[in-house]
Amino acid sequence: MISTNVSSIQANQVMLNANANNVANVNTDGFRPTDVRMTNGANSSVEANLRLADDTGSAKSQTDLAKEIPDQIVGVSVAAVNVEAIKTQDEMMGTLLDIKA
Repeated sequence: MISTNVSSIQANQVMLNANANNVANVNTDGFRPTDVRMTNGANSSVEANLRLADDTGSAKSQTDLAKEIPDQIVGVSVAAVNVEAIKTQDEMMGTLLDIKA
């Protein structure tokens, strides 16, 4: 179960990195942002799939801050939830080992 939480944290880190790059290039003419899709991988893992956003033909940056900022909030929140889940699993495992000993 911990491996699922770890893969989710890693996938969200990929998403946050792409998101940060998109925001950093909001004023770069002709910039096409990276779009991230989360998918289920093997063994209940979470994977981040990257692709360039569709080209709108704009000479300006195609980064949409109305999408990027909420995505940052979601990414940080998902990471925090997964960290808490890992901590709880670790505490439960320690308690089970104490009971057995």
